[in-house]
Amino acid sequence: MLHLVHQAYPALEIYPPDLSRSLDLPFVNQGISAGFPSPADDFLDIKIDLNREFIKNPSATFYARVRGSSMIGAGLSNGDLLIIDKSLEPAHEKIAVCFIDGEFTVKRIHKEKGKVWLMPENEDYPPIEVSDDNEFIIWGVVTTVIKKVN
Repeated sequence: MLHLVHQAYPALEIYPPDLSRSLDLPFVNQGISAGFPSPADDFLDIKIDLNREFIKNPSATFYARVRGSSMIGAGLSNGDLLIIDKSLEPAHEKIAVCFIDGEFTVKRIHKEKGKVWLMPENEDYPPIEVSDDNEFIIWGVVTTVIKKVN
């Protein structure tokens, strides 16, 4: 487990996925009504493997837990679990895990006029302009967020 702490860029806890076994869970294939209830017992024999569902490139995929609130406007809350794929191209407006000046952060990538900005989704946090003076790597693209429901 990698855990870095810095006040300006809240830390991410990064974990590799455990693909040594299948995670087959009951799956309601017909969808779940958000209106009137419908019987689902007939569909519980269908299984879904969350590893196969969410991890497309196992050797390039990692999990990270969000720390802080800089991306709350994008739906990433403190404690959420991110699935990150290092093999995907980090395109304009994608949400990515970046390594800047020795710290990990999750931000939206914004490219404009030859410059790269790391954009928070919370007005309490300033954008980060990436310059030649920064040690900077786009470490991976966020593909999925897993949220706990209170």
